[in-house]
Amino acid sequence: MDVDAGHGAALGGALPTQPGELPLSRRLRSLLTWPTTDGDPVTALVRAHRGIHPSADASVLRRAYTIAENMHRGQFRKSGEPYITHPLAVAQICADLGMDTTTLVAALLHDTVEDTRYTLQALQEDFGRQVAHLVDGVTKFDKAFYGKAAEAETVRKMIVAAGKDVRVLIIKLADRLHNMRTLGVRSAASRERIARKTQEVLVPLCDRLGIQTLKRELDDVVLLHLRPEEHARIARFVHDRPGWDAYLDDVVTKTRVALRRSRVDAEVGPRPRHLYSIWKDTVAGDHAAPYDLPRIAIVVDGPATDCYAALGAVHGLWRPVPGRFKDFIASPKNNLYRSLHTSVCGPQDRTVEVLIRTEEMHRSAEYGVAAHYRFPRATGRAGDRADELAWLRRVLDWEQETVDPTQFMESLRCDLAEAQIQVVADGRQVVLPAGATPVDLAYELGTERGDHCLAARINGRLAPLSSELEEGDVVEIFTESDAESGFEADVAPRGPRREWLGFVKSPHAQMQINRWFAEHTEPGISIADKVRLGRATIGLALRKHDRGLASDLPLLRLSEELGYPDLETLLVAVFDRTVEPDTVVRQLIDLVDHRQ
Repeated sequence: MDVDAGHGAALGGALPTQPGELPLSRRLRSLLTWPTTDGDPVTALVRAHRGIHPSADASVLRRAYTIAENMHRGQFRKSGEPYITHPLAVAQICADLGMDTTTLVAALLHDTVEDTRYTLQALQEDFGRQVAHLVDGVTKFDKAFYGKAAEAETVRKMIVAAGKDVRVLIIKLADRLHNMRTLGVRSAASRERIARKTQEVLVPLCDRLGIQTLKRELDDVVLLHLRPEEHARIARFVHDRPGWDAYLDDVVTKTRVALRRSRVDAEVGPRPRHLYSIWKDTVAGDHAAPYDLPRIAIVVDGPATDCYAALGAVHGLWRPVPGRFKDFIASPKNNLYRSLHTSVCGPQDRTVEVLIRTEEMHRSAEYGVAAHYRFPRATGRAGDRADELAWLRRVLDWEQETVDPTQFMESLRCDLAEAQIQVVADGRQVVLPAGATPVDLAYELGTERGDHCLAARINGRLAPLSSELEEGDVVEIFTESDAESGFEADVAPRGPRREWLGFVKSPHAQMQINRWFAEHTEPGISIADKVRLGRATIGLALRKHDRGLASDLPLLRLSEELGYPDLETLLVAVFDRTVEPDTVVRQLIDLVDHRQ
């Protein structure tokens, strides 16, 4: 359903209306804007679609449009335009993205089942099961029946449908983009509410799908409605800065010469940032004026190794800025974005950002999962496609374990959080939310490892389970089975500890811990278990020094020297991290070696 109406049924990349713009009367607006100038509202859609897919069947698009127009006839948007302008614009966005005919048909019909007498069964009979699945996946739950849970249940339903066909999410993103473009006539409170919900879920969802060509516009229109003064300030800055184009032309020309000398075949061009990206960097760096560096993109015509050759050519031309090189080819982002990023001291000693990627990487960076539909003949994509949707499978796994729709929405927001880190564990890279701990990692590696997590080593040092991991950390997770002999299975902890819920960040970890306590009625971990686990933790720490304990006597002596009333109190203190295991082990080794 169209919830975000405003001035004009903008098609393609039309600019959004300004907040607060007043509507004209419905009938006057409909007379002024309908039909299109060439007399056929579907012509532009067919032209855009066949421009990418020359053999596409235009007749099915016209038939879908005819049904949609007939079913929505007499319905108007809040701007006064005929309602059909909205599904037509959504289909146009999908066509410009390069989606297939099935997606465009579903986009044209995506509101019919919800808002008209056209049934899902009739739609399936007319256009097939795939189209019906896509339309049903985008259709909202009835608020009157579901109440406050309707929005969360709608998102949950959409995610489940996307597990079968990701095109559900693409249609939803196109639907929201057009609604955001035409949001101007709504009240300030409505604009802020809708823009904030878009920013919290749909923008990061778009980013996770890798569709940057949509995300950039969503980002900018969200900024327009949440911070209109900042949007206007950044837009003026971009429009008015003198000499910018001439400077970039000089950088591009010199870069092309350097690449030719290094025999690297590549396209070079400016790569301007969108308004939200400039604003974000300005705020992050606490700059008084808008902060934006000149930026170019190098797209090599060759394998990934040519990207590194291009990097060498650029660094041979201009001095690289220390600490500003990132290799997202060797270590792709969580949405599988791949490129080399570097910054150099360019002409006039101005810092210039440089992106380097292959043509296939460029297509993937722009269109994400939609690249499979825009470039259906591209090779070597099957494995990447499975990886791109791995996060969706993970979401579906914990969706099945969540009864409360509100909790599901909160978990989804956390999972889609923009701030993420990559750590190395078990010889592979693992993506986690920023601020994640070894417990989050343990559950990411497997439920059993999470439930029985005992200790962690971060970059070779034993660390508390509550430690916040950082980008690039190498982490080892230890469970009871990894402990010294003498730590028998029958004294293993009976599962996770409740205090973990106070510091874990990932939805998966939170849900697994809550699941365990929901399924078990045992009380929290006992003092006896803490004593046993404290002893096992010391055993793990001793392994770093190739040492072990033949008896408890050295520990007993150390507990006396440290002022503990008994050995058990020391071991509980180790378990609770009142005293660090590494500290205890160092003192224990000094005590043993000194007595020898």
